[in-house]
Amino acid sequence: MDPLPEGWLWGTATAAYQIEGAVAEDGRGPSIWDAFTAEPGRVKNGDTGDVACDHYHRWPEDVALMADLGVNAYRFSVAWPRIQPDGRGPGNAKGLDFYDRLVDALAERDIAPVVTLYHWDLPQTLQDDGGWMNRDTAHRLAEYAGIVADRLGDRVAAWITLNEPFVHMTEGYGIGTHAPGEALLLDALPAAHHMLLGHGLTVPVLRERSSAPIGLTNNYSPVWPASDAPADRAAAAAFDVLQNRLFTDPVLLGRLPDTSAYGIAADELPFVRDGDLAAIAAPIDRLGVNYYSPTRVRAPGGTGPDGAGGSVLSEVGGHIEDAGLPFEDVPIDGHPLTAFGWPVVPDGLHELLTGLRDTYGDRLPPILVTENGCSAPDDDPGRRDQDRIDYLDGHLRAVHRAIGDGVDVRGYFVWSLLDNFEWAEGYAQRFGLVHVDFATGARTPKASYHWFRERLARYR
Repeated sequence: MDPLPEGWLWGTATAAYQIEGAVAEDGRGPSIWDAFTAEPGRVKNGDTGDVACDHYHRWPEDVALMADLGVNAYRFSVAWPRIQPDGRGPGNAKGLDFYDRLVDALAERDIAPVVTLYHWDLPQTLQDDGGWMNRDTAHRLAEYAGIVADRLGDRVAAWITLNEPFVHMTEGYGIGTHAPGEALLLDALPAAHHMLLGHGLTVPVLRERSSAPIGLTNNYSPVWPASDAPADRAAAAAFDVLQNRLFTDPVLLGRLPDTSAYGIAADELPFVRDGDLAAIAAPIDRLGVNYYSPTRVRAPGGTGPDGAGGSVLSEVGGHIEDAGLPFEDVPIDGHPLTAFGWPVVPDGLHELLTGLRDTYGDRLPPILVTENGCSAPDDDPGRRDQDRIDYLDGHLRAVHRAIGDGVDVRGYFVWSLLDNFEWAEGYAQRFGLVHVDFATGARTPKASYHWFRERLARYR
């Protein structure tokens, strides 16, 4: 393959609640995911993140796995309730010490720490006050970010303020399939705005404390109309606004996208106050792109097959049938499926990256592909793992094509280093390069781990 840009980041990615465990140790407070998993029926098989991969205790082993893999970057998230158990006030020393040790160990192995500040584990005390529906939570995010940056800012290689606000709003506040389990449908839009406001308020806090690049990450999806009919094209445009533009236009362009397809006048939203959009548009240095598959939609009431289209909507099915949305999710046929049922479409990543460039032009900062990977069956004792190898190979080729077409991409992070707690799916979906025996915690590198290590060795 062609050479990559200088300073390219090869990495893996994880999230605190999905791997750390130790939910009641060293002063950590409860998060919305602790509360959510305690409710019967919320998570498959009643699984929780109480132990997860036990990374809180086994982190030296996991750093050694990354070093052996040959990555030069690691994207991880800091657990907000481990730093501020009540979501407010001074930092918890033991929680900060944990991440301090982790960052130092990464530096010793020449692995750049890429830190995500918020990956969905809101302190439960803030949720008790309304969570992201409460404007004050945006200010609490900035306060928390300052505490983390005061301790780690001299060694962090890049900051990510938010992970996938679209998914968090939709599944957490819109339809309730993720924590905190609210089902507000379109009334969840204030959560989107307050997350973006929190991002905007956090950027100058980080600038004061660190010279590392700053960005945020969203789950992006190319949106395909089910047909060339004008109604289906309009449905695709409406979904593009909800998943992609709602979380990017305010950051890069300083304005809200056209929300008229939802019967909403963007300039009349009562929760958007004077000065908010200017704060949200604080200049950023990177845009994080998480990609798993495209989305195919049609106009409501269309005819044809129903099924998984690969987007967040495919995970919720009937939960949105009565939401009054101007689109319906339909399958993407003709492609292999992951164990999650998502279509494998590497060309969709190329389409997405070039589409972001075409949409935002010189407003688009350099891109990091901050998550890309697949769940694959775990029923082979030899862990041949060919599905994941094929998936990664195809998507890496798509990234190379996008770079060749002039898109400024600076790094690629596989989701995920470890099999982990996959939110509402519990431990049923395995995304890791490394197999985890959740009964014992034992780690076993899979064939995809060895394949990726060989691929990285070509670039040294």
